[in-house]
Amino acid sequence: MSITDAKAQLTDLVRRAEAGDDVVLTRHGRPAARLVAIREIATPQQRRAVLGAVRKAAAGKATAGADAARSQDFLYDADTGLPR
Repeated sequence: MSITDAKAQLTDLVRRAEAGDDVVLTRHGRPAARLVAIREIATPQQRRAVLGAVRKAAAGKATAGADAARSQDFLYDADTGLPR
């Protein structure tokens, strides 16, 4: 939509952007600007809560892998010492 046309429809265009529509304004037929909704920024407390939930969900789910001293056994042939 041209910037000239957008001036008359600004309120409607903002509503569309808030609803998730992609609103691109053009000047002389070329894209010049995009209207996008501003997403709410999480507070530090909200971020901590999310991180705590992720840590809690991940606790106890890690499994032990091969011992580091024996990890090469899976990569190299025992007889030749070359990669498998």
